[in-house]
Amino acid sequence: MVFHAFLIKYAEIAIKGKNRYLFEDALVKQMKIALSTVEGEFAVRKESGRVYVFCPEEYDFDEAVEALQRVFGIVGICPVVIYEDQGYEQLGQDVMSYMKNRYPEFRQSFKVYTRRAKKTYPIESMEVSAHLGSLILDAYPEASVDVHNPEITLSVEIRDKIYVYSETIKGPGGMPIGTNGRAMLLLSGGIDSPVAGYMIAKRGVKIDAVYFHAPPYTSERAKQKVVDLAKLVARYSGPIRLYVVNFTDIQLYIYDQCPHDELTIIMRRYMMRIAEQLANERDCLGLITGESIGQVASQTLQSLAATNDVCSLPVYRPVIGFDKQEIVEIAKKIDTFETSIQPFEDCCTIFVAKHPVTKPNRKAIRRSEEKLSGKINELVAEAINTVEVLEIR
Repeated sequence: MVFHAFLIKYAEIAIKGKNRYLFEDALVKQMKIALSTVEGEFAVRKESGRVYVFCPEEYDFDEAVEALQRVFGIVGICPVVIYEDQGYEQLGQDVMSYMKNRYPEFRQSFKVYTRRAKKTYPIESMEVSAHLGSLILDAYPEASVDVHNPEITLSVEIRDKIYVYSETIKGPGGMPIGTNGRAMLLLSGGIDSPVAGYMIAKRGVKIDAVYFHAPPYTSERAKQKVVDLAKLVARYSGPIRLYVVNFTDIQLYIYDQCPHDELTIIMRRYMMRIAEQLANERDCLGLITGESIGQVASQTLQSLAATNDVCSLPVYRPVIGFDKQEIVEIAKKIDTFETSIQPFEDCCTIFVAKHPVTKPNRKAIRRSEEKLSGKINELVAEAINTVEVLEIR
């Protein structure tokens, strides 16, 4: 069956009051970006409180739907068949033509919902619904009407033309990208941080990312793995600016000067310091990490407090209360899981201590960092000055 358009349904945007148009405009922008990857000229337009995608004569239906299912803010995608308005009798014939093509052996319960956007149309909505319902019952004796819990809702919108649809394909929900500021994601090659980026982006936040590379201890394959993960997240979040920071000299210096049971925490604190500097350059409003309470030694409450200690920007941890399996399920849904489990280690795993402290004392950590004072600022400045910037799309 050929569908001429998609009616786009949204939820939270509808309650935004006087600012609603800003969210609608952001949604339209993201839909255009998503559909630009599908062959054909799609037209995305706002019309009378609705958002429609008008499709070209020839297009790949599945590709178009898949692209729209990656646009945050959409809760439903309704494939629409459009008929010319040729009068009341022809309306009934067109709707029955739709039913016969869409449901050749229809025997479910149904209701008809008519929306008369064209107020000059001479027949009222309830009368149209009743007339169409009787036609369907005559054509399909095994069907039944259920106005409360129907298996199928046939929707008819009377505009300049007649729009007919009966299916709602689930969208990702959330808020359109760019409606809630920008934040910096600390992206590793693991399972958790790509999921964290996806979840924050789903709330309308534009994300950049920073990856800490430690050659020769981490390979170019490890770096490429992170780039691949960024590309997968960018399918939902839109373009990502990825900062690749050479962290080797900083890690080696910390390794030489500080107690080894504190290595992970101190290295993590310097990652946060560098990420915050890069975030400030991009006017980011916070940092994002994939930390989950208690998952590893550096993610106990005491460790997280020690990490936060060096940040002035807020740190957002969207998977903080998730267990591993819950995170894995989201990773599989967004197709990052198989890439994340590739066996290329990042800098966090290369220099991990055999017996890391799980309840670090912040005063003790600060005293240990004093041993770094002779050289660490120079190393941090060098890391920031030599950062590699990749535009991920």
